[in-house]
Amino acid sequence: MARQDIMTESGSPGQDGPESAGPAQDPGPAPAPPRGSGWPQWLRGLGPARLTALTAVVLGAVAIVILSFTGTGGPQHTADVQAKNFTLAELGNPGRQISLNSLAGRPVIVNFFASWCTPCQRETPMIARFYRASHGQVHIIGIDVSDTARSALAFVHRTGVAYPVVTEPSTDPTVMAYDLPGLPDTFFLNSRHQIVKRVYGAVTQAELTAGVALIGQRAH
Repeated sequence: MARQDIMTESGSPGQDGPESAGPAQDPGPAPAPPRGSGWPQWLRGLGPARLTALTAVVLGAVAIVILSFTGTGGPQHTADVQAKNFTLAELGNPGRQISLNSLAGRPVIVNFFASWCTPCQRETPMIARFYRASHGQVHIIGIDVSDTARSALAFVHRTGVAYPVVTEPSTDPTVMAYDLPGLPDTFFLNSRHQIVKRVYGAVTQAELTAGVALIGQRAH
């Protein structure tokens, strides 16, 4: 940016005017822009710690989207980690809250999905059939992630979902606490709500059957 000298104002020729305080001071070269000035102004004001946290959140959300279209993953056995309780608004009925603790003492399957997730479009109808075949003996909660209410409702109706479904953005506490690598992601909880098995990617009929048997065996 070109420097502009500041001149002392004086009267017109032949008229008295204020004396100049001396030659204009050269302010020197313009200061160099701060490092990282290519970032937007609001990002530069966040500071290193907040910028790092924001980057982690963004990368996590991007990873969820990418893996949700590839469906990569597989069954993972856990060391009976305690599942984090959640209380979330029911899809299509935001005035009603559904919590994991409402099923205390009972094994539960928690399935994270979304209507925009390609593997979920294959998986969800199968889970819905599995639930109906169990006649409610297997408890399932679906958590719809970063979806519009209209798309999610149309999806669960089309696929025949009869188990309770709640919804949450990908950057909110429950999704972050369950550390999703992508969608879908399914957790099998025993009666103490310890995670005894999880499946990254689309779960199969065999994995559902095996998971239900496992959480029944490890219920106490």
